Amino acid sequence: MLNSDFIQFLYDISQNNNRDWFEKNKSRFENTVKKPWENVVDEIIKLVQKFEPDFRGTAKDSVYRIYRDIRFSTDKTPYKDHVAASISKFGRKDMMFPAYYFQLGFGSLAVGGGAYFLEKDALHKVRTAITQDPETFRALISEPSFVKNFGEIKGEKNKVLPPEFKELVKREPLVANKQFYFMAELDPQNALRADFAKFVADMFETGKPVNEFLRSAIR
Repeated sequence: MLNSDFIQFLYDISQNNNRDWFEKNKSRFENTVKKPWENVVDEIIKLVQKFEPDFRGTAKDSVYRIYRDIRFSTDKTPYKDHVAASISKFGRKDMMFPAYYFQLGFGSLAVGGGAYFLEKDALHKVRTAITQDPETFRALISEPSFVKNFGEIKGEKNKVLPPEFKELVKREPLVANKQFYFMAELDPQNALRADFAKFVADMFETGKPVNEFLRSAIR
């Protein structure tokens, strides 16, 4: 569903990130990028529903806008140079629910999921769940297909932890994380594969057990 001009547009906007250029190329964006991307996301959602049956959203709920929010940013370029979508039963608006995410730019393709934004109470619950069952958590993130696709759990860490976690962190360093996400950095040419939607959905499926652990913790 995607073609080489899709990726070329993402390069072109990275080199011409201004409103005049975008307005002149808006129809190209609509036909070459926006519509095909929504079609791909809808197809991926259908495939994800096979192993996440309560995910009922559509591309309209999942795709991020190309327009940047520049109100509080020193970078005033008005557009993103990539497209992205969050596949979740709550769509892109619930940033805390452990779900799936993928992003495509001219030189990058990222596919993954997990918990990227955790409020204080949710973070405490995840750390408590790991403390109570560190063996299960370690088994999930050491599962061969998960390691093959994503490598390891990523995320920023807290230098200072609540007292109840200070002993466990010696045995399970990930307790110090304030994010628990997994992400594969892939060749963007994969986006031109005829089976790209299945390729992404299959990767998501290998991350489901980790997501389920995180969801159970914060539920």
